[in-house]
Amino acid sequence: MPMSMNLEASRIFSIEVVQKLQATGFQALWAGGCVRDLLLGKPSKDFDVATNATPDEVRDVFGHDRTLPIGASFGVITVQGGKRRGQVEVATFRTDLGYSDGRRPDEVRFSSAEEDAQRRDFTINGMFYDPIQEKVLDYVGGQRDLKNRLVRSIGNPFQRFEEDKLRMLRAVRFSSTFAFDLELQTQHAIREYASHIHVVSAERIAAEMRRMLADKHRMIAVRMLRDLTLLQEILPEAESTVGHALRWSETYHSLERLTVCDFRAAMALILRYACQNSLLNGNPLKPLQPADVVCQRWKLTNDETKTIQWLLRHENTIRQADQVAWPKLQRLLIADNAPLLIATGFAVQRARGNSTVGVEHADSCLSLPEEELNPNPLLSGSDLIKAGYKPGPQFQRVLEAVRDEQLEKRLHTKEDALAFAKANWE
Repeated sequence: MPMSMNLEASRIFSIEVVQKLQATGFQALWAGGCVRDLLLGKPSKDFDVATNATPDEVRDVFGHDRTLPIGASFGVITVQGGKRRGQVEVATFRTDLGYSDGRRPDEVRFSSAEEDAQRRDFTINGMFYDPIQEKVLDYVGGQRDLKNRLVRSIGNPFQRFEEDKLRMLRAVRFSSTFAFDLELQTQHAIREYASHIHVVSAERIAAEMRRMLADKHRMIAVRMLRDLTLLQEILPEAESTVGHALRWSETYHSLERLTVCDFRAAMALILRYACQNSLLNGNPLKPLQPADVVCQRWKLTNDETKTIQWLLRHENTIRQADQVAWPKLQRLLIADNAPLLIATGFAVQRARGNSTVGVEHADSCLSLPEEELNPNPLLSGSDLIKAGYKPGPQFQRVLEAVRDEQLEKRLHTKEDALAFAKANWE
């Protein structure tokens, strides 16, 4: 949700959309996740509306200047409420006809609310709610499954996953996030179709994994993915972990003990052994290659990729921080993601049942005064140029050596630093 958008204002706007459609003679209801969240007593970010009005009729009701026909071919019109109230997707009740690409319907036919419910993914997502009359319309048994804390496909699960392979990952996400059981037939269907997950785009797979791994129940999600054979399909780099009892146990428990809800840290923990294997199998120059391959395949952002690589590169160091020279440790602690690295280090050590003394030392150093943790450098490249040195490969080497001496408190002034640079210039 955009920062400027107000959640309560968005909810009220969606009610106004329902009211206006009903006042014009159409049936209009909240649909999908917002109904589930309402019944669970959880806040919802999106309030989607379903109606028997056609897309053209929706645009006539709200005006063409306030509506966007981006999803009109699937019966969806976006009604704009302004910067603060956001926008509401209004979808015409429909039946989907064919899914030849395993993701989107080939054709849609406008229908009734009951028929529309039957084409949705899971019973807990297939309910409607009238916010005016405060009434739930449940054609699929969603209320029963919410009460029983169960994720169940609507109708035949094999058909649901044949239609849309992404639903397999969504089943795991809903089950893990809400700590619900996954119905047995739905599990069987996922195992049957797991190898078909590759028809889903890498971006959509990554989007589901972000939401799963940034949740506090991330370890449940990863365990389910493994048990349903989805993890091996979307992340073959983790195969050596999945099939190794000790490695799997450590990975699972490190995810359980990770105290931050961060996708990047969770991914680093999952990929630890894959990268260690790369090193052990004779690839010392590219030990992070498995992580690089995953980040590229899932088209992760530059920030996600760099952070995952950085965590993998330094998690061993932070776990032994009490034995690391201060200049080397200081460079890690002044990084923006230092708290994430420390959380990762704690998670690994606790999962192994090892001492956390090294990580505790690093954590305590984070509270040092700024002038001690990250003092202003005594020397810069400009200072070297002014002193008559020509830019070249030695610049960085000398500047780092000066910085080390400064952090070890053996150099205190710029004059001392310049003298040191002169003495160490080859």
